[in-house]
Amino acid sequence: MSQKIRELIEERNRVTNAAREILDKAESEKRELTVEESGKWDELIGRSSKVKEAIDREARQQEAERALATAELRETASGKETASASNDPRATEEYRSAFMSFLTFGRDGLSGDEKRALQADQQTTGGFLAMPMQMANALIKAIDNVVMIRNKATKIPVPQAHSLGVPSLDSDPDDADWTAELGTGNEDNGMGFGRRELRPRPLAKRIKVSNKLLALVPGSESLVIDRLAYKFGIAEEKGFLLGNGVNQPLGLFVASASGISTGRDVSTGNDPTSPTFDGLQNAKYSVKQQYMRTGEWLFHRDAVKKLALLRDGEGQYLWQPSKREGEPDILLGRPVNMSEYVPNTFTSGLYVGLFGDLSYYWIADAMNIEVQRLVELYAATNQIGLIGRAEVDGMPVLEEAFARIKLG
Repeated sequence: MSQKIRELIEERNRVTNAAREILDKAESEKRELTVEESGKWDELIGRSSKVKEAIDREARQQEAERALATAELRETASGKETASASNDPRATEEYRSAFMSFLTFGRDGLSGDEKRALQADQQTTGGFLAMPMQMANALIKAIDNVVMIRNKATKIPVPQAHSLGVPSLDSDPDDADWTAELGTGNEDNGMGFGRRELRPRPLAKRIKVSNKLLALVPGSESLVIDRLAYKFGIAEEKGFLLGNGVNQPLGLFVASASGISTGRDVSTGNDPTSPTFDGLQNAKYSVKQQYMRTGEWLFHRDAVKKLALLRDGEGQYLWQPSKREGEPDILLGRPVNMSEYVPNTFTSGLYVGLFGDLSYYWIADAMNIEVQRLVELYAATNQIGLIGRAEVDGMPVLEEAFARIKLG
C-alpha cells in the first residue's frame, strides 16, 4: 500500500467516525438531529465519498503505471524476436516508432523506413492507421480501469465474427417423477433453447491535439491514450447501465425482455424517497443463494449517502466503509460498487440501485481499435484531429442473477 493511499484511508476513517458520532449522540439523547448537526453530517458523508473516489483513482493510477512499466519491460526484453514469433508486424518497435512519428509529424514527415513499416496496415491508403500492438493493449487496459462495469462483467473478444450468439435455456423440463421400476415418468414438452445476440456497435470519439504538444512534450503518447480511454470509458459506462439496446448496449437499469425484465424489480419495503433495511433485504433475498454468494450492490454515491443512515433491527449500521486498500465498502455482507451513472432520482417508482452477479453482464468487443488522423481540418489552429474508433456491445444474459431496487 502506498503512503498516499494509506493517508487517504486514515482520513476516510476519521471522517466516517465523526459522522457516526453525530448520529450516536442524537440517538443516545433520544432526539432528531438538529439543523446544524444534519448539515455537518451531510458534509462529513460527502467528504467520505469524495475520499473513497480519490482512493480508487489513486489505486487505478498506480495499477496503470505498474502495467505500463511491465509492458515496457516485456517489450524491451522481447524486442524483434517477439514480433517475429507473433507474426504481427504491428508488434515491432519499428511500427510503434513510425506510428508515433505519424501522429507527431504526419505522413510527409516520415522517412522511407517509417513509411515501409506502416505498410503493415491494410487501410493506410484511406488515411487510417491501426494502433501499434503495444499502444492498443495500453488503451484497453486503461478502459478497464476507468469503467466499473467492465471490471466486473464477462468480456468476450469477437475480432472476426460480426456478432456473438449467446445460447439460452428458455424452457426447462419438469422435475423427475417418482415412479415404478419400469416407469419412465410423465412425458415432458421438452427443453426450449434460444439465442441472444451481442452485436458490437460502433463507438467513436474525435479529439484535437496541439502539434506543439505532440512534438515537444514528453509522454504525449500517454496523454492521447488517457484522453481516448476516458472518452470511450464514459460512453461505455453509460451504455452498460442506461443503454436502450438500439445501436448501443442494453443497460442494467433498462427494463427489457431481452435483458432484465420488470419481474426482477423489487420495491416492497422501500419508502417513496429512499431504500430501507427491509427493501434491501427483500432485494438480496429475491435472488437464489448461489447469486447471493457472488452478488454485489451497485449504487450512485447519493444513494450510498442515504444507506449510511440505515441500521438493522439490533441498531447496527448496514453500511460499513472499507478499512484497507483494495477492499470495498460492505452492505448486508456484500461489496458495494458506485458509479456516477446509476440513476439517482429518489422518487416513487424509479430505480436507485441493483444487487446481483455482474459477471452475468456480457460485453462483446471487436478489438480493431483504430485511429484516424485529420491533418488539414484544424491546420489554422496548429492542431491535428484524432478520431478513435471501437466496436462494443453488452447486455445482461441471465436476469435471475439480478434484482433491481425500485422505490415504493
